[in-house]
Amino acid sequence: MTAAPSALELRSVSRHFGALRAVDEVDLTLPAGARHALIGPNGAGKSTLFRLITGTLRVTAGAVWLGEQDITGQREFRRARLGISQTLQHSSLFLPLTVEQNAMLAAQQWRGTPWSLLPRRQPAARERVAELLGSVGLGARAAVTAGALSHGERRQLEIALALACEPRLLLLDEPAAGMAGAERERLVELIRALPSSVTVLIVEHDLDVVFQLASAITVLHLGRVLLTGSPSDVRASAAVREAYLGTANREELFVGEA
Repeated sequence: MTAAPSALELRSVSRHFGALRAVDEVDLTLPAGARHALIGPNGAGKSTLFRLITGTLRVTAGAVWLGEQDITGQREFRRARLGISQTLQHSSLFLPLTVEQNAMLAAQQWRGTPWSLLPRRQPAARERVAELLGSVGLGARAAVTAGALSHGERRQLEIALALACEPRLLLLDEPAAGMAGAERERLVELIRALPSSVTVLIVEHDLDVVFQLASAITVLHLGRVLLTGSPSDVRASAAVREAYLGTANREELFVGEA
């Protein structure tokens, strides 16, 4: 029996900047529907690896596969059309526009329809927008400007915009950054509720969030894969603790996260 194709596969992917090997022969496989986290200390290569997956950077060596298709040579916009969507560390919202208008523009762009800020002219798009906003808990905030949202609500809206592209693979770059406890818990529940048809790869420094969401974790260190395993494997790894903290106080890294 032939195994189902992976949602994403990186085969010995590398990116060099002169003598600097920012990403060095990384292998990574995400099964369809996975909730996978990418962690590591600052400078480990996480953001660079994300950019190699989305196509904003070209690989120096290796291959990127989306399902059964080699997309190594595909440009960013083409990868997006094939099903890769992302949220960024820094907001890309149109703050003077309403929540509904932001989502409307994203839905229109994806479907290739003319842009219009008058939803009544596109009832199908308006229905899609209502569905998207409801899925991220912003249905009641549709008429509010994006600039009036809380930090956590803006993150929720950014996920709605990413989902408007109907992704097969969703990359979340530091989604919990700057969030307080209640906002963080809402975000965790939102990501948990995403459909299984969407494979999720998340980069996150908040290890509480990582251990709540991820069924598998890859740890990067100095551009290379240090470990890929379950949350319990990561917690138990002395090599991971040393990569984060050095040789002293290793026991402090995962305190309170069991």
